[in-house]
Amino acid sequence: MNRRIGFIGCGNMGSSIVGGLIASGFAKNDQIIVSTKTEVSAKKLEDDFKILATLDNNYVAKNSDILILAVKPYMFKDVIGEIKENLREDQIMISIAAGISIKDMEELIGNEYKIIRSMPNTPALVGQAMSAVCPNKNITKEDMEYCIKIFKSFGECVTLEEKDFHGFIALCGSSPAYIFMFIEAMADGAVKLGISRDNAYKMAAQSLLGSAKMVLDTGKHPGILKDMVCSPGGTTIDAVAELEKQGFRNSVIEAMVKCAERSKSM
Repeated sequence: MNRRIGFIGCGNMGSSIVGGLIASGFAKNDQIIVSTKTEVSAKKLEDDFKILATLDNNYVAKNSDILILAVKPYMFKDVIGEIKENLREDQIMISIAAGISIKDMEELIGNEYKIIRSMPNTPALVGQAMSAVCPNKNITKEDMEYCIKIFKSFGECVTLEEKDFHGFIALCGSSPAYIFMFIEAMADGAVKLGISRDNAYKMAAQSLLGSAKMVLDTGKHPGILKDMVCSPGGTTIDAVAELEKQGFRNSVIEAMVKCAERSKSM
């Protein structure tokens, strides 16, 4: 089924989704329309993706079967107020605005509309997002399957209950920051040991990428994969013991709990 996919707001995350849809072949250029705040951003999107870009939010609302609301949370209420009269009950509205619940959307739009709350993370920029989606009661099985395909065009996707979104934020939404810190710390250690900064970043990032792929491709428990590297009396087990001494795992767990608590309070 060829549905027209519209974006209201198309910053880094929105443009990453557009790129994923086109690169994966899920959608053709003429199936996608976007609205932006400036002529400059509209022109760039047209040049980069050969899609129709406009400054008119209502045009996108009127002419989309799937409407992706990719605006900042503080803009959400005003944008909905602007386009509300042009929304249709057969449309699927997908929000990627952090902190905007399904209940919030239903109160703004109406509980008769089809709504999906979603959250992709920033690796969407390189086609490797981890996204979560949660539908309201009006979304059919067919609707959901189609929307999951949208998110899988630029990474992986899971369906979660809305109550689990705070945990998802801690695990996936915010975790790129933790991982970038880990890569930076690994590189700092390598520089201290005499390796050049450029090589250190490349080697640390590739090691992390390869290790993650082993978890995904082998299906083995991370502990088993760790044990495979830890030879008796070897170098790795000394490093692991020092990480445990410094509270490595507990620090990660407590950071995630703090992140989830902050998400709940917002």
